[in-house]
Amino acid sequence: MRMMLRVSIPAEEGNKAIKDGSMGKVIEQTLSDLKPEAAYFTADGGWRTAYLFLEVKDSSDMPYVAERFFFAFNATVELIPVMNVDELQKGLPRAMAALAG
Repeated sequence: MRMMLRVSIPAEEGNKAIKDGSMGKVIEQTLSDLKPEAAYFTADGGWRTAYLFLEVKDSSDMPYVAERFFFAFNATVELIPVMNVDELQKGLPRAMAALAG
């Protein structure tokens, strides 16, 4: 299933990780391991935040995806199911049929 991974890093932990060089290493390794279809980085609510869009094949993969951020940065991590426009177009007729009764 396609998921949006949102990782929010508190300022203190982020500052430390940038100073000690681990921020870049963790991000580089994560991109290599997870191979997201897209990755965006921003500030959201005053926290360094990453949005990665990736395929999660099984719910048992969730610790593999998330734990690295908990340990490295004391981050807040969210995994949210998402779909692209093709998937939305495929799903809408089923939704409409269900509404029709």
